[in-house]
Amino acid sequence: MAESPALRTRPMPTPPTLAKSLDLATRHVAAADARMAALIEVVGPCTLTVRRGRYASLVRAIVGQQVSTAAARTIYGRLETAAGGRMVAGAITALDDATLRSAGLSRQKVLSVRDLTERVVSGDLSLQRLSALADEAVIEDLTRVRGIGRWTAEMFLMFVLMRGDVLPVDDLGIQNAFRKLYRMRDRPSAERMQKVARVWRPWRTVGCWYLWRALEQPAAALSAPRPSTPSRSGTRPVRRRT
Repeated sequence: MAESPALRTRPMPTPPTLAKSLDLATRHVAAADARMAALIEVVGPCTLTVRRGRYASLVRAIVGQQVSTAAARTIYGRLETAAGGRMVAGAITALDDATLRSAGLSRQKVLSVRDLTERVVSGDLSLQRLSALADEAVIEDLTRVRGIGRWTAEMFLMFVLMRGDVLPVDDLGIQNAFRKLYRMRDRPSAERMQKVARVWRPWRTVGCWYLWRALEQPAAALSAPRPSTPSRSGTRPVRRRT
């Protein structure tokens, strides 16, 4: 049965966020998982920071699809310049399709940016309201936009809303990092990643941030100590690099 508008606008329980909890989250993950503890010791403190500009973040995500990082940066810069240096929905609405194409957007990306912009301007998609929604409701709202899939919505949850318990199992980097850190024969299934990461909850976002860092480390540096029983508090101190 479809969810009623009244239910969708009702305040939701606040999901865990990382704004002031990075150290707590890191301690929790390290205490729960010996391999993660070894990785955290090598990498050091989590430096995940919020990305400002909700509309701009989504435009940047659309622009970056299927192009190199350098190309995406160039195209986004051209688009921002065309919008008068302000990446906001009202400024993009004023641009015609020829201008969007000349910035480097493909026809499909023009349609995606148009759909996002029209939904924001009309109020069909309230980016500020997303803060009050549960994670899956945020994903549902964002994936109604042309060109935005679940992975893009999960990145928005992690880096824009700073939600603490996101596990993007479709991310190739996360799959490869699980395989590397846990010495798996093949890239793991979604079910296996969810099972391994269950002990990180409610801070799987921090676990994923460290997994991305694991791809930058030599395998020899990630040897885990013999597993030990975590403390009941789940806040065993983490040794830092000096």
